Amino acid sequence: MSALNGHEHHGHSPAALEDPHGHSHNHGTGASHGRLLVALCLSVTVLTAEIVTALLTGSLALLADAGHMLTDVVGLVMALIAAHLSGLPATDRSTWGMRRAEVIGAALQAGMLAVVGVFVAFKAIHNLLVAPQVEASGMLVMGVIGLVANVIALLVLSGGHTSNSDNLNMRAALLEVLNDALGSVGVIVAAAVVARTGWARADAVVSLIIAALILPRAVTLLRSALAVLMDFTPKELDLAQVRTHMLGIDHVEEVHDLHAWTVASGLPVLTAHVVVRDECLRDGHTEEILDRLQNCVAEHFPVRIQHTTLQLEPVSHLEHEAAYC
Repeated sequence: MSALNGHEHHGHSPAALEDPHGHSHNHGTGASHGRLLVALCLSVTVLTAEIVTALLTGSLALLADAGHMLTDVVGLVMALIAAHLSGLPATDRSTWGMRRAEVIGAALQAGMLAVVGVFVAFKAIHNLLVAPQVEASGMLVMGVIGLVANVIALLVLSGGHTSNSDNLNMRAALLEVLNDALGSVGVIVAAAVVARTGWARADAVVSLIIAALILPRAVTLLRSALAVLMDFTPKELDLAQVRTHMLGIDHVEEVHDLHAWTVASGLPVLTAHVVVRDECLRDGHTEEILDRLQNCVAEHFPVRIQHTTLQLEPVSHLEHEAAYC
């Protein structure tokens, strides 16, 4: 049996290869820390003001927005901790470092958003039945302040040279601030309706709309995070197609123990046992087969597999395999 392992090249120079014991995965971590910290300071300031104003005005929409802001603050704290942990170097005890911390943080943030969404919906339904007194002017002022702060936080979080689209931790932080911005818009609308018409139930209607905006996004993010934590195959990757392509390479007789998962955002991994003809291990062209297998994975599929481990085995070794898929 010959175990040949390596990183696929994707057409890049050797300097561009990813190293599980290095720091190449963590570029931009310092910039992310700075953006998260600015957003956190803005959120804490607005949260304090919103709670005081909500208690003074009796506005559920404003209290709901404060609830979002509270999850924002907690979520941003978790995002900061996760960003710090995910930037720690790998060790022999933690060979991928703490990269998965950002996924755990995203799952916790999404879970909090979902809980807040359910609570707000429940309270909104109650207030539709029994409309409370609402002070519109305070709502309006606080809604405008909250919206301005949230827009600034969104600009800060989405800025910088690093892409946040594939980072679940940053996606969760952006989602929370975006929902807060939508909540602030809702508060402004509710305050305007109450001020012009006196219809206090507008506050509860807006709260329901906010909850309806929160829940689907929170569930989607939670599912994405759990898919990573459960080591599911990346949704963009068809393992059956991978197997078919690998079997189409000359001298490859069987592919088993084929697994693909995601260690953290943007870090997919693929492993496989590849059975080749016995003579391939004797005549020395296993390196050529390995190169073709790696190119197959790299070039034919949409997911950029950064770490591929392929074990080449002779046909005669199959009888020694206890079980394979």
